[in-house]
Amino acid sequence: MTYTISVKAFTDSISDRTLEQLCRENPDLRFETDAKGKLIIMSPTASESGKRNGDLLIQVGIWNRRTKLGVVFDSSTGFKLSNGATRSPDVSWIAIERWDSLSDKQKRGFAPIDPDFVIELMSPTDDLAITQNKMSEYINCGVKLGWLINPDEKQVEIYRLGKEKQVAINPSNLSGEDVLPELTVDLSDIF
Repeated sequence: MTYTISVKAFTDSISDRTLEQLCRENPDLRFETDAKGKLIIMSPTASESGKRNGDLLIQVGIWNRRTKLGVVFDSSTGFKLSNGATRSPDVSWIAIERWDSLSDKQKRGFAPIDPDFVIELMSPTDDLAITQNKMSEYINCGVKLGWLINPDEKQVEIYRLGKEKQVAINPSNLSGEDVLPELTVDLSDIF
């Protein structure tokens, strides 16, 4: 379940420092903020979704370990996007040159950078429209490639910077295209 809460009664928006403190003090919850500073609270991932997230993370991680082209992040990593939102994709990747351009201090907090690639994996409690809006937000912030994977429907929405969304029905695998060259993610354990 996901809940969006206005914090206007207390503050105009949640600061990075406050968000980091909320995360530390509430380790059983996941937090994000939208571009308007509203607090988004998400329950922990259920077991099946966690298994699927792990599988996706491992496949992208093995590819990245082999190519050494960037840095891979799991679902508990928050990024301060260029629109002001703090988001935590289920899997994300940033090209090494872009990651290395950040200071050590920036890397220790919610890094102020838009990932190059993101995956959002639908769980049974996720709202499709909300997750689609999140994917559009990523692309509008400059994410080059994004996959919205919906296991229950056996479909993937593929988002590309500057292009229309593509829907793939029951694909056996996905390509990292020119963003993650030579990456092929096997979806047999996802669907």
